Amino acid sequence: MLRTDLIASVATLIQRHADERGNKIAYQDVARQVTYGELAVRTSNLAGHLADLGIAAGDTVAIFLPNSVAWIETCFAITRAGAIGVPISYDATESEIAYRLQDASCKAIVTTDERAGMIDTIKAQCSTVTTTILVDRGAKHDEGLRFEGLASTMPASTPRDSSSIHDAAYIIYTSGTTGRAKGVLLSVHSMLWVTASCWAPIAQLSEDDKVLSPLPLFHSYALNLSVLSILAVGASEYIMEKFSPGEALKLLEGGEFTVFPGVPTMFHYLLEVAKGNTQAKLGRLRLAISAGAIMPATLNREFEARFGVTLLDGYGITETATMVTMNWPSGGRVLGSCGLPIPGLAVRIVDAASGRDVPAGTEGELIVRGPNVMIGYHNKPQETAAALRDGWYHTGDLARSDENGFLTITGRLKELIIRGGQNIAPAEIEEVVSIVDGVIDNAVVGLPHDLLGEVPALFVVRREGCELDADQIVTHCRKRLSSYKVPFSVHFVDQIPRTGSGKIIRFKLREMLAGG
Repeated sequence: MLRTDLIASVATLIQRHADERGNKIAYQDVARQVTYGELAVRTSNLAGHLADLGIAAGDTVAIFLPNSVAWIETCFAITRAGAIGVPISYDATESEIAYRLQDASCKAIVTTDERAGMIDTIKAQCSTVTTTILVDRGAKHDEGLRFEGLASTMPASTPRDSSSIHDAAYIIYTSGTTGRAKGVLLSVHSMLWVTASCWAPIAQLSEDDKVLSPLPLFHSYALNLSVLSILAVGASEYIMEKFSPGEALKLLEGGEFTVFPGVPTMFHYLLEVAKGNTQAKLGRLRLAISAGAIMPATLNREFEARFGVTLLDGYGITETATMVTMNWPSGGRVLGSCGLPIPGLAVRIVDAASGRDVPAGTEGELIVRGPNVMIGYHNKPQETAAALRDGWYHTGDLARSDENGFLTITGRLKELIIRGGQNIAPAEIEEVVSIVDGVIDNAVVGLPHDLLGEVPALFVVRREGCELDADQIVTHCRKRLSSYKVPFSVHFVDQIPRTGSGKIIRFKLREMLAGG
């Protein structure tokens, strides 16, 4: 059942919970917490001060903060000021930050005093940024407005608190797995529609839940689930600044938490830590959720068998305000698939060349239509027109469905490796390699070959102290894959480069080989 009562303006939702549960902790991090009542006051103050500082309706404001309560307050205050939020990864490089600030024409930035020097340097290149607001992280920086002072004092202006939820509220930069990121324009409505059709009815997220979130808040998955959906249902959440499997396991064992969202690699590392602690349990956890990247069926089974907690896998993308499909906790599940389309969303699998629908069991491009689809790409009309055709968003992802409608993502159109005319999906090799004892993580990319066109190269992260070698992995693959899919080369690395949502950044692996 669609929970349309959860689709409202940020100001309406904040006030609703301030009135009904004002003393309840809304968000908490390692340093502090904020109740719903305090959230109403502090975001109102911040929004008014932004207006006082010259931030007009429709202006863009960057959020360059670590995961924290301050991140949440900033995000809501920007929306309440009628402005557009531009989240930026706290680990972004100077050039990545400068590109986003310039591309989005940001008027202001909220960051920490420890990053203030970097921002001062960037502002010399990016003339649009006129205001810097600093969150105290213990570093000394004399210039800039102080976040806490603005949050705790009355401004001259009141929040704009527009009732329109269909206008652009966020510019979320895509993962950039194939190159320079594009800014995706999303509205509060598109985000909360996913809450109403997926997280509330399927995951049964409610005010009774306490969520432990390790997700990077700048990413659309976290913005949707760990920021806006917590607010919409009136739940409580503890925000981890960074994911640490040992710390996450310790917090979960404490018994406070009922829901844990993550990406596949996080669940893999939780299992690895648990192997060294046979008594490890997950307390009162009722549900784990995975999205952002493909979840191998073997990992799903192993996690549920080890911890006795349901792990629901889904598929989402930034351009659809996250979720497209989801597995349900009730009824049948097809492990390895990403579930069924969420209610109200139309999906098709089409032949990329002809545009015609393909039959069940046949691979094709997944296209999507629904209320959660993006407004478009910021300042990129040609890319928007190419992606949005006749109301359908063309994902560029390859998928197939079974006779019951369960979808499985098989790869990316641009990631397909064509070896001697035969197509190879990297995900198929990665699934096989993931079950090798001693493999922590792995990824496959296509590399040029004089005779075959392309060949698959495998990158592997070994468990510390493990003596696994390339011949053992290749032998394992030969037993389970057609000969043309067996990795042409194996490369051991310290880590697989991934985006905040867990997607493999394949071009960086190619660069790694080209440089070495």
